[in-house]
Amino acid sequence: MAVRLTVNGDVRSLDVEGDTPLLWVIRDELGLKGTKFGCGAGLCGACTVHLNGQPVRSCSTPVELAAGSEVTTIEGLGNPDRLHALQQAWIEQGVPQCGYCQSGQIMSAAHLLDTNPSPSRDDIVAAMTGNICRCGTYSRIIAAVESVAGSQSSDQSEGA
Repeated sequence: MAVRLTVNGDVRSLDVEGDTPLLWVIRDELGLKGTKFGCGAGLCGACTVHLNGQPVRSCSTPVELAAGSEVTTIEGLGNPDRLHALQQAWIEQGVPQCGYCQSGQIMSAAHLLDTNPSPSRDDIVAAMTGNICRCGTYSRIIAAVESVAGSQSSDQSEGA
């Protein structure tokens, strides 16, 4: 099946089976290894990417559902020369231990801040609940999201 989608701003045309999980297209066909395979059932969140701005579990999303859509992976959020504010906060807060779940965690947090720039702690906890961290760094994840939300709030008030 011919599939055309935009990944991190680049239009890509691929010839893959329509029921191929988007995760495997991202990793194997496009060579973007930041999105991780966790459980394979859409339960852990390690494979979270944005599909038309919404977080989805790429391990359980057939590529045919992404056809014609915009996909953003962790590689499209920021890069080593210009980290996304969340990526920088992850470093500053010392969030990762094994790091395996972190790209999915960051993608979920980015969606939260895109839709709610000033979330409460309860909002953050609710938004991040679907992402599992086997190392248990949840308090540092919350602190990182709060630090970015706090800096966005002060940036907005300075510009007012």
